[in-house]
Amino acid sequence: MTAETDPHPDTPARPGGASLADWLEGARPRTWPNAAAPVIVGSACAALAGGFVWWKALLALVVAWSFIVGVNYANDYSDGVRGTDDDRVGPLRLVGSGLAAPATVKKAAFGFLGLGGLAGLVLSWFSAPWLILVGLACILAAWFYTGGSRPYGYRGLGEVAVFVFFGLVAVTGTQFTQLGSVTWYAVVAAVAVGSFSCAVNLTNNLRDIPSDTAAGKVTLAVRLGDSRTRGLHALLEIFVPLLATVALAFATPWALLALLAIPVAWKANAPVRARATGVGLVPALTMAGMAMLAWSVLFAAGLVVASL
Repeated sequence: MTAETDPHPDTPARPGGASLADWLEGARPRTWPNAAAPVIVGSACAALAGGFVWWKALLALVVAWSFIVGVNYANDYSDGVRGTDDDRVGPLRLVGSGLAAPATVKKAAFGFLGLGGLAGLVLSWFSAPWLILVGLACILAAWFYTGGSRPYGYRGLGEVAVFVFFGLVAVTGTQFTQLGSVTWYAVVAAVAVGSFSCAVNLTNNLRDIPSDTAAGKVTLAVRLGDSRTRGLHALLEIFVPLLATVALAFATPWALLALLAIPVAWKANAPVRARATGVGLVPALTMAGMAMLAWSVLFAAGLVVASL
């Protein structure tokens, strides 16, 4: 199937259906650090500038988490009805496995994107109304990653979107809603978080090169090929965050505390360096999220200490 059409939208799911645990796995908790990390970092940058607002930070977290769960379900639905997930290694896919009807997964995607949009409306109302347009752009980007007739995720642009929305927009947006402005160190920190987020996404796409190629899904990993994708992974997972951390020391030397996360990033890249394939890359996916979260928490801790 090359168009986003479900020939049997009302076909019941496999007998027994999806359990709560299946729905949780379908939400892909390993990607949730992509939601938490930018809010932690953006809030810490606001704190260093003397503008931390706890309830806005919580609202930003609701927005980010809802969007990432929504995009995961949206990808599950769109890839499932296209047949991209028919022969896939990796986390459970609800539609591809037949555990849930496509229409049900689509409703779940819209439900979580709607929840994020509602939280974003409240946050925008108390910060800057024009941020509603940014939230709308996030929702459209979430859906058209694999949805629509010409999904950009099938054209090698997935990592670009991840860098922009779960890096630059999420970190600087979090700071702006609390502080009312964006500092240079928030932008540099956003580059680091976006790089980590791209590494998580790239790990998935590296693992799926064979199945994506067969299904006609041209991800960045498919475009680059196996070897160059592994090299890019090392750049995103280790070297960009390392350089960004050193640069952030000009804001406060306490930012160097985040260097303690680099060994975690090095370990996350180990299966990629070892040329693991298929299920052998699953530990790299788990560790990539942990490295991003570790860097974000350590960086935030350093900025909080500096702000005291």
